[in-house]
Amino acid sequence: MTDRMAIDLPLMTPPLKRSVTIDGHRTSVSLEEAFWRGVADAAKSRGLTRAQLIGQIDHARPPEVGLATALRLFVIAELAPR
Repeated sequence: MTDRMAIDLPLMTPPLKRSVTIDGHRTSVSLEEAFWRGVADAAKSRGLTRAQLIGQIDHARPPEVGLATALRLFVIAELAPR
């Protein structure tokens, strides 16, 4: 039997769907709460609303990458040491 160290996991939630308006068009995005918090924190640190930051990410992402994926990758990149 292998001795495993206990791991502390963050609070895990199923994806939460929220509506956002990008360029005057409503869309909905499903993200886990931790990612929604990451987007909100990043927007606040930039002096933007969450919708404004999501719009910027939407415009910058390649068309083959979904918006939810782009948001998750953005939050991970924000947390990475520089």
